[in-house]
Amino acid sequence: MNVCVIGCGYVGIVTGACFSEFGLRVTCTDTDADKIAALGSGRVEMYEPGLSDLVRRSIEAERLFFTADRDEAIRGALIAFIAVGTPSAEDGSADLRFVEAAAREIGRNLDGYKVVVTKSTVPVGTSQKIRGWIEEELKAAGREVHFSVVSNPEFLREGAAIGDFLRPDRVVVGTEPGDDQALAIMKDLYRPLFLNETPFVFTDLVSSEISKYAANAFLATKVSFVNELSLLCDDVGGDVQSVARAMGLDRRIGSKFLHAGPGYGGSCFPKDTRAAAHTVRELGRKFEIVEAAMRANGRQLDYATGKIASACDGQLKGKVVGLLGLSFKPETDDVRESPSLAIIRALLKEGAQIRAFDPRAMDPASRELPELVLCEDAYDASDGADVLVIVTEWNEFRALDLRRIKELLRQPKLVDLRNIYNPQTVRESGIEYWGIGRR
Repeated sequence: MNVCVIGCGYVGIVTGACFSEFGLRVTCTDTDADKIAALGSGRVEMYEPGLSDLVRRSIEAERLFFTADRDEAIRGALIAFIAVGTPSAEDGSADLRFVEAAAREIGRNLDGYKVVVTKSTVPVGTSQKIRGWIEEELKAAGREVHFSVVSNPEFLREGAAIGDFLRPDRVVVGTEPGDDQALAIMKDLYRPLFLNETPFVFTDLVSSEISKYAANAFLATKVSFVNELSLLCDDVGGDVQSVARAMGLDRRIGSKFLHAGPGYGGSCFPKDTRAAAHTVRELGRKFEIVEAAMRANGRQLDYATGKIASACDGQLKGKVVGLLGLSFKPETDDVRESPSLAIIRALLKEGAQIRAFDPRAMDPASRELPELVLCEDAYDASDGADVLVIVTEWNEFRALDLRRIKELLRQPKLVDLRNIYNPQTVRESGIEYWGIGRR
């Protein structure tokens, strides 16, 4: 079975590499010729644990190929995945121009039956639009070719994408009514996961499309909820970690995503919550809970920045802030809508200077914020700073030599926006401590 993946961004590369691990012949294609050349030589420029090794191994086994010739890639495949970006438009909706371009390319190259699968995160109704775009291209060429449209959303976590793909919580497949041929092909495609007894949800196109937004909107809401609790704990003297543990032990709730911090970020939660809210508004309703979560997330970023200002006695101008963590989460170099970068922008606006370190995200962050002073490690970032701030909870930040940190800081102050340190331990080392929702 030959598979084509259109789009060599994060989702496209992971999808192509993992399907090739199943033993399938996969061709990934993209309009960025430089990216294709790098990938073809086995060089993955983004950081995702295990991905580079998987790509190189599959290339050497001649199961994974990269080409800038989309036409050839599409014509040679039975299954064509659309895995292009769907960035936010100004009104919060998902911008589908790349999806449309991919669908029209498929239509122009449809030389026989194919299954067209949407991997990109798209709003409800996009599958029908994809069918329409392909049919328009066929009609313009005076051809009639049978094809199927399938929705197969991704549920990958950056930093754990390989495991999420090869050992997923579930796989969702949406097909058109009565399309047994497409359903059989999708089952064959995912045969290795059937053997591992992975849960599958076979449903209609609309329900499949909704499922992706529903999952991300719910998780974003869960994050915002615990962040709201952290403010309450700060106000009344509670410990948000104890509260979250008490909640999480309830099996109806669960402990995942109940960690207070500076707010959610990344390539999915901000974009998908905006798109979900926009879709519901277009239907004449309001997604009240999701919109409240979005507002709470914005407030949390301001609150986190205020914690840093408090540690600087309310005066940020001229202060040097040592900052640890630039990516939106650990185990990735992704800085898209990173809380860290939003906080840095606010600090710079108030006249602070930033000395920053991140294990993986230094280059992308410096392209976004050239004013940053990039440091060699956490201790270099602390050297001469008025306060040290932990924004992203990389494991290497969890066991710092606090006595050395105290000696390097101009003032012994730590703002722990991820609550990874015990306040008493920090204070016993002679450093003042500020957490989120704990004292």
